[in-house]
Amino acid sequence: MRSALGLPTRWAAILCLLAALFCLIQPSASVKEHDFKKCDQSGFCKRNRAYADNANTHSSTWSSPYEVLPETAKFKDGQWQAVILKTINNGEKAALPITVSLLKSGVARISIDEEKRQKKEIELRHNSKARKERYNEAEDWVIVGGLELDKQAQVAFQDKSQANIKYGGDDKFEVVIKFSPFEVDFKRDDESHIKFNDRGLFNMEHWRPKIEKEKTEGDDSKAEENAKTDDGEDESTWWDESFGGNTDSKPRGPESVAMDISFVGYEQVFGIPEHTGSISLKQTRGGDGNHHEPYRLYNTDVFEYILDSPMTLYGAIPFMQAHRKDSSVGVFWLNAAETWIDIVKGKDHKNPLSLGKGARTSTHTHWISEAGILDVFVFLGPTPRDLTKKYGELTGYTAMPQEFSVGYHQCRWNYISDDDVKDVDRRMDKYKIPYDVIWLDIEYTEEKKYFTWDPHSFADPVGMGQQLDTHGRKLVVIIDPHIKKVDNYAVSSDMLSKDFAVHNKDDETYEGWCWPGSSNWVDCFNPKANEWWKTLFKYDSFKGTLENTFLWNDMNEPSVFNGPETTMPKDNIHFGNWEHRDIHNLNGLTFHNASWEAMASRKKGEMRRPFILTRSFYSGSQRLGAMWTGDNQANWEHLAASIPMVLNQGISGFPFAGADVGGFFGNPDKDLMARWYQAGIFYPFMRAHAHIDSRRREPYMLGEPYTEILTKALRLRYALLPSWYTAFFHANRDGSPIVRPMVWTHPSEESGFAIDDQLFLGTTGLLAKPIVEKDKFSTDIWIPDDEIYFDYTTYQILKTQKNKRVTVDAAIDSVPLLMRGGHIFPRRDIPRRSSAAMRFDDYTLVVTVSKDGSAEGDLYADDGDTFDHEKGQYIYRKFSLADGTLSSVDAEGRSAKSVKAGGWLKAMSQVHVDRIIIVGAPASLNVKEVQIASEGKTWAVKVDYHSAEKGRAAFAVLGRVGAKISEDWSIKI
Repeated sequence: MRSALGLPTRWAAILCLLAALFCLIQPSASVKEHDFKKCDQSGFCKRNRAYADNANTHSSTWSSPYEVLPETAKFKDGQWQAVILKTINNGEKAALPITVSLLKSGVARISIDEEKRQKKEIELRHNSKARKERYNEAEDWVIVGGLELDKQAQVAFQDKSQANIKYGGDDKFEVVIKFSPFEVDFKRDDESHIKFNDRGLFNMEHWRPKIEKEKTEGDDSKAEENAKTDDGEDESTWWDESFGGNTDSKPRGPESVAMDISFVGYEQVFGIPEHTGSISLKQTRGGDGNHHEPYRLYNTDVFEYILDSPMTLYGAIPFMQAHRKDSSVGVFWLNAAETWIDIVKGKDHKNPLSLGKGARTSTHTHWISEAGILDVFVFLGPTPRDLTKKYGELTGYTAMPQEFSVGYHQCRWNYISDDDVKDVDRRMDKYKIPYDVIWLDIEYTEEKKYFTWDPHSFADPVGMGQQLDTHGRKLVVIIDPHIKKVDNYAVSSDMLSKDFAVHNKDDETYEGWCWPGSSNWVDCFNPKANEWWKTLFKYDSFKGTLENTFLWNDMNEPSVFNGPETTMPKDNIHFGNWEHRDIHNLNGLTFHNASWEAMASRKKGEMRRPFILTRSFYSGSQRLGAMWTGDNQANWEHLAASIPMVLNQGISGFPFAGADVGGFFGNPDKDLMARWYQAGIFYPFMRAHAHIDSRRREPYMLGEPYTEILTKALRLRYALLPSWYTAFFHANRDGSPIVRPMVWTHPSEESGFAIDDQLFLGTTGLLAKPIVEKDKFSTDIWIPDDEIYFDYTTYQILKTQKNKRVTVDAAIDSVPLLMRGGHIFPRRDIPRRSSAAMRFDDYTLVVTVSKDGSAEGDLYADDGDTFDHEKGQYIYRKFSLADGTLSSVDAEGRSAKSVKAGGWLKAMSQVHVDRIIIVGAPASLNVKEVQIASEGKTWAVKVDYHSAEKGRAAFAVLGRVGAKISEDWSIKI
């Protein structure tokens, strides 16, 4: 939501005055950055960057102090294990057990732990109750499959210097482990693609006791000397660290883990959301156009975030991909602690064959996490599809959403009453503006107490929900993880009496400030707390909620207004005695998960898919719902930034993503609103949202022609809902992005890899490039191939060339949208008020004929509500145009009798194909009718043929077709 202080009025006024005075002496942009750490303000990041600088400065003499003990190496059933010894400056050794797991999927996994902490042979400071081990339970929250070992993997070679292991089924993959110094080389087809520690930056800070030194007061030189160890290391941030008036005690001392990972021969890397900026990640060590700071993954409430920045935002997915022509690889760094990632690029001169003009550019990354074990998965591709599929096998695929959630969501902070909600609902109908969901922000509650309703403003939530339900619409209410600490509030007293809240470093219930004022935070790492959380959502507990009520989880980073960097102290204690530093980036996922389980069990036997929006997320959150990009601003720059952010989420495994349409902060002008809706219809999650101080801006408030412009955009979204839902199906089946950047769809065209302002929608061949600049009425679309492209609205044939841009006009009431030849996509063309009203409408199929006269596409449909699709209650059709025949068959070869039809499937048996529009229609269709065959019958279908003229393609409209959507049919054309 937004960062504000929810304090008593007197204190709020004082703080606002201080903030105003502060703004007078500080540039506004720097205020936001000032509240969050840079690398040199984060002790472990600074230390590891210095470690890298030292290695680079002395590269000719530098050698990593880590080596594998050859006698400890053993291999069995796809798993290689050994012990790495770290030589410490004083000559001592630290033992680090390593496991290399070769998985049946072709993915490799490297895990490194620290023996002394593993065996709990360390001492904690400050009488801390924290665990002594490095955190090793992220897997329990994140990994859902894909861990079966490749028992066919074989050691091809091993001596006292290295081990070579072949894996990946046909032995096309190989991992080479060098013992001294420790390095790992991942190869595909005998070529190196990914290397660990080839620059010698691997660093696992071993446990050491705190040596108390004589305190010095007033003697800066003595204090500086005391901050150094006998070996000259700076230990000033080893044992405690302060920032922004908060001090972090560190009972385990320094425990960071870092590794350099090189993508050999790859010039561009992608992923690691959430950040603003291009999907092709920038270098982080300075230089023209580069960042000076590493990319940071530390989920935080960064309100009014700045653009083109490696600063942390609300979510973290530590999955990075590297792409070059016809080759893609990736790594997944499974660590939930604060993480920084440096990126540098350079020519590879180690291979004498690559010297000179042909020298390849490699990307060198440096991953640095504050705590936890080192746990990294390696993907050797070779395609982008392979990466997203294998990553999804591990962390889960996008859940099939409630169908309504793919529609348009209307929200603001805040609709002020139940009458206000009902009035918005009526006026949207009056102006014939389709929408599916209206949202309530925090003001619906009684004094910010979740699971309550304000008795004055929302006196009749049931009546409100019933009106929405009558119109086929849903209500989403916000529930955050902070629980107001106040007497006579059953949720609070119950949580505290059962000890279900997060603890502070002294093992007492943690108290901080958020919207309600003094608050406690439910600890969703605690299974019993999650069971309790479920009880709060029962219909008879959360009175006023109905079956059409769904959920919004905000502030779950967690946001703590008076906490360090607006979040929870790292030395807080969670269930299992893990410190918050160990699990911080997982926190949002655990709350999202608890809410998902609660919504799924509201009523015994109900078994409906939850819809839950989350702000904070981690790898695996895609299994639970949708995300949005947080508190953006109502300006053109933030509109432009939203598209690469959404695309990056898609290729990083969490494609159900969107941005606040119109911008959260500020008052957009009407042209900006028009262009933002035209862009927003291409977000997988489309929600308009606005700050409480922003002017009302529901589409009907804009006046003509803008109300009609927004409505036109929304009707396009709704017409294409069958295609959107089919795209979600593919994401659910194999991890495919819902909206796809050029790097994913055309991995052979390197010139398109960095293009992140245009997208393909699923498998439709629809290529969109929304206008994101003021007073611009045309745009240049990059064409990735030699196929034919048509204008979506006019059927004009674009004069295109592969790897060239084509100019497309787009007046303020239109969005640049092309159709690639060779595709068939479904629509529903009758304008309706909501997706529920379209549920059993007939379909239109649009066929765009390719240069070779063919086309293909598909349609997936289910009841959009329950889990019956997991029992075969769905329709999945494959459409094709080949050899002069247009046909529909079951995509999986299922017969109509193979699945016993439930209520929804029976109803769908009365849903038909109404029209077929063939763009680029052959002259053979210049006839009055064609014959269709289906279910053993044949009948005539009218043809309305339009010859090509003035650059417009020939097209034919077939209708009424009359074939059942669920049955096989064919038409000879």
